[in-house]
Amino acid sequence: MSAADRPLWTPDAARVDQTRLAGFFDATKFGAYVDAHRWSVEHPSDFWTAVWRECGMPGEPGTAMRRGKWFGDTQFFPEASLNVAQVVLEGGGAAPDEAMWVQRDETGRRREVTRAEAVGLVAAAAAALRADGVVAGDRVVAWLPNIVETQVVMLAAASIGAVFSSTSPDFGVDGVVDRFGQIEPVVLVAVDGYHYGGKVIDCRAKLADIQSGLPTLRRTVLVSNVWPDDPPVAGSTSWDQWLEPYRGAVPVYEQLPFDQPWLVLFSSGTTGVPKCIVHRAGGVLIQHLKEHQLHCDISAGDRVMYFTTAGWMMWNWLSTVPASGATAVLYDGSPFHPSPAALFDIAQEERLTFLGVGAKFLDSVRKEGLSPRTTHQLPALRTVASTGSPLSVEGFEWVYRDLHPEVHLASISGGTDLCGCFVGGDPTSAVYAGEIQRPALGMAVEVWGEDGRAVPVGERGELVCTVPFPSIPLGFWGDDGTRFRAAYFDRFPGVWAHGDFASWTKHGGMVIHGRSDTTLNPGGVRIGTAEIYRQVEQLPQIVESLVFGQEWDDDTRIVLLVRLADGSVLDDELVAAIRDRVRTGCTPRHVPAVVLAVDDLPRTRSGKLVELAVADAVNGREVRNTTALANPESLAAIVARLELAVL
Repeated sequence: MSAADRPLWTPDAARVDQTRLAGFFDATKFGAYVDAHRWSVEHPSDFWTAVWRECGMPGEPGTAMRRGKWFGDTQFFPEASLNVAQVVLEGGGAAPDEAMWVQRDETGRRREVTRAEAVGLVAAAAAALRADGVVAGDRVVAWLPNIVETQVVMLAAASIGAVFSSTSPDFGVDGVVDRFGQIEPVVLVAVDGYHYGGKVIDCRAKLADIQSGLPTLRRTVLVSNVWPDDPPVAGSTSWDQWLEPYRGAVPVYEQLPFDQPWLVLFSSGTTGVPKCIVHRAGGVLIQHLKEHQLHCDISAGDRVMYFTTAGWMMWNWLSTVPASGATAVLYDGSPFHPSPAALFDIAQEERLTFLGVGAKFLDSVRKEGLSPRTTHQLPALRTVASTGSPLSVEGFEWVYRDLHPEVHLASISGGTDLCGCFVGGDPTSAVYAGEIQRPALGMAVEVWGEDGRAVPVGERGELVCTVPFPSIPLGFWGDDGTRFRAAYFDRFPGVWAHGDFASWTKHGGMVIHGRSDTTLNPGGVRIGTAEIYRQVEQLPQIVESLVFGQEWDDDTRIVLLVRLADGSVLDDELVAAIRDRVRTGCTPRHVPAVVLAVDDLPRTRSGKLVELAVADAVNGREVRNTTALANPESLAAIVARLELAVL
């Protein structure tokens, strides 16, 4: 058996029997994942009804699925009513004195909120919103870190039926107004400041500009996260003053349609003004319950942390974890402060059973030489999840060698577009290096070629979904449906085209090779960028890299940008080593024509590198929304560096 065919981890029979997924198999009479998945996409009404009952959705589901004229018109559970805030606060059978949220930050502060306390906070915030005239359909927005108050205001809005949206405080004025301004919010909850990387960032000076850019606001509430003794800034009310008249309020949960608008999530905005993606309440909730309980094996009593900001969809994913009876552990700050082991320190101290991170984080700590297996006690840790970008083979291997030999490594992939996953973990099956284990239950995922036909195993193509699912967005805010259809359904009419370049493996898993819009085409051959990153970033001199296509001599040439480790130099020897590694590990067509060292690589505020923005800048196309970038100045430096290299 070759190394590629040897699983990194296989759960034993006793562990499989204890999973929520095995219980679901028993309830549905399917003994294997492949059979259950086939049934789930061939009989979606039966499947989603089974999920409703198995995962603790309240009340009677009624009709499960009512197909419309096209994919996006499909309705799920049109006869059902619920309130997502009530399900999150009361779901999972957790006792009132159990922790609902544990808040940690990089300074070492810790705060714990029980279920009973959470219900009280949400009830008070909902009463305050009602006093401000907020009704179902109004928009309530948060410019907040990943702290308890962000969770409270989201659930308070949901209890009324208001639409909620959030961004993290590292977004500047233009980035916030570009997003929130489109949805015309009536209440803004903001923060005075936050800690990151050992620094204190003051947000108060930006707040007046944000307020002036949001003329529909009736109320601005300021959370004192850093300076609790300072008065609120002009035009705002302090969080405590806002809640004080309503403490002790009785919880009121409006029972609303399954398709009630709940969340607005934003696209990255690196190719124009961010798209405002409107998500339905019941659809997102049941999708998350399925993913949490069946794919990630989360149950009552578990302690779950995903490293995220309130500007990334994984924050919304984490926010619904208490609906399964688990505690959500919230972390605000740098994952590398005060040391690269910061998240593993918290995993040990909080006895995490589930730790979720970005793939880039795992590759970073691997390069740092960390070995938490030898430095930390993590006996409770059962699942590690990775998303945000493809996880390298070496990242998979590091988890089992240096983190924990018996965890279920659930590499997952989906997106803001569905607020969930198309492919993900299977705690009953083996994990192979570099592969996402399975298509998610209920998600009819296929890989298609340009001709709209499924491609063979191992061949690359477009990731599509051929059967409707509950978390299809309601659409884009302010759109008549034209932009929404163009974004997902024009490529292959009647089928969701997600924009990922992917292939199936012989183990039934999937490899994501990068985004379709950044796929390279030298000589007309499509090449996924993730394949190049995997090879280049194995070299110890390379901290991270970014590859893109530059228009050149009526073709496209591959340009590789690298950020070097301290003390390293991009000399002829290292360039030769990079090219040799890419040629050997990929193909000669993958070898970059140009290799340049740069000080910084452009990334979104959620930490994702932006290949498309670099390609646009270098090829003379407008980069339409640099406010979406955490470091837009890096683009000009790259253009100048490449021009100098050409000269």
